[in-house]
Amino acid sequence: MAQKDVGNKIPIYKLKTTDEVMKYYDDWGIENKYDKDMEDWNYTGPKETSKIFAKHAGNKSINIFDAGCGTGLVGVELTKYGFINFYGADLSQKLLNLVPNGLYKSLDKIDLNKPINIKNNTYDAVMCVGTFTFGHVKPKALDEFIRITKNNGLICFTINEGIYEEYGFDKKIDQLNNDKFWKEIEFFKSDYIASKDVNAWLGLYKVVK
Repeated sequence: MAQKDVGNKIPIYKLKTTDEVMKYYDDWGIENKYDKDMEDWNYTGPKETSKIFAKHAGNKSINIFDAGCGTGLVGVELTKYGFINFYGADLSQKLLNLVPNGLYKSLDKIDLNKPINIKNNTYDAVMCVGTFTFGHVKPKALDEFIRITKNNGLICFTINEGIYEEYGFDKKIDQLNNDKFWKEIEFFKSDYIASKDVNAWLGLYKVVK
């Protein structure tokens, strides 16, 4: 949140435009500094969300769309629970190039703030970890996630606490709840990047169509 002055702890949180964010990530991917920083910061987002997801998703062969997959940290964690079918997308080609070979069925460079070129009801689940944050993807993406997810499919995501109200995620989630586009399964405050005193809301919802 603003009072935590997270922008000084994590410089990317100061960025406002998609172009600025993309350049930052492209530079961050050099010599895999991104993964090194995530480890140094004790970034727990992928571990926490994968644990919650695995708790509620029994079928290990479901098709999972990893929106904003970065270097594949979520895929690595889900593999530990026996899941095998991941399809990744990210804005930074440099980070996509760092995804371990064979981990994902496909990898695509996608701007999640725009309509996703994927057919309705394609995936059994969508994961979006670390992407709803400062200068990144806006609440409208949740509509697209619901659209590409099958009935009774799962959507699991994190929202940086600092933008939850500022970007309107609180209102968007209320709207989706009220309009019964999905059903809440889990929603709580997670550690996220505890070493930097940065928390996130972690949500898991079942799509209703």
